[in-house]
Amino acid sequence: MIKKWITGILILIVSSLCAQQNVKDSVLRIPIVGLHFSVQQPAGDMSQRFGPNLNVGMPFLFKTKKNLLLGFEGNYLFGSKVKEDVLAGLKTPEGTITTSQGNPADIRVYERGWNLYFSFGKLFPVLSANKNSGVMAMVGVGYMQHKIKLYDAGKNVVQIYGDLKKGYDRLSGGPAISQFIGYMYLSNNQLANFYIGFEAYEGFTTGLRGYQYDLMKSDKAKRVDILYGIRAGWLLPIYKRAPKDFYYF
Repeated sequence: MIKKWITGILILIVSSLCAQQNVKDSVLRIPIVGLHFSVQQPAGDMSQRFGPNLNVGMPFLFKTKKNLLLGFEGNYLFGSKVKEDVLAGLKTPEGTITTSQGNPADIRVYERGWNLYFSFGKLFPVLSANKNSGVMAMVGVGYMQHKIKLYDAGKNVVQIYGDLKKGYDRLSGGPAISQFIGYMYLSNNQLANFYIGFEAYEGFTTGLRGYQYDLMKSDKAKRVDILYGIRAGWLLPIYKRAPKDFYYF
């Protein structure tokens, strides 16, 4: 039994060493999954509605032997700075909203959204430790959606109870494009794999609700919503072990 365990451990070590050597000296075909985090600033029409936001997402990449990159990513964005006061019509002269019991309400307003993109690009192995790392540039097409989230802590403001809050949330969505340029590092020992760089998104959105109560009309204005910022992410390359013959004596 001990001999089998030792043999298995040796096989794993040799296989790992072979894979490391391939990462260093060969351009590999590699599927990659990951997790990234971004700090973003709005621009265009979006800057009139929201302040800075955070973004967390998952990329799925496939790197070819020619260092071409094909990818898909999904992102969730969230922030606490909302500039557009959609509840102004519900406020008293003192600036508070009154509950059904006549007390000041605890209403919290947030930014929420998500986006999906299919992307493609190229890896340039410059300033890199191996042929599978370097400067990466990508562009993508997809969909962007965002809204103003209203949270009634006491659940006692009837004007925004349940589905009524949809009449204030400015839900917007539409096609979008993305750009990213940065640096991807896949280590020779497979332990440290990450990427970091500058990203930008441009969404061509419109209102998706039929009626907004505070506006007393539909919100169907065409918008150009822009987000840009710095992204950093952890990557998990899925290496294919090179075939190896072992001989036992």
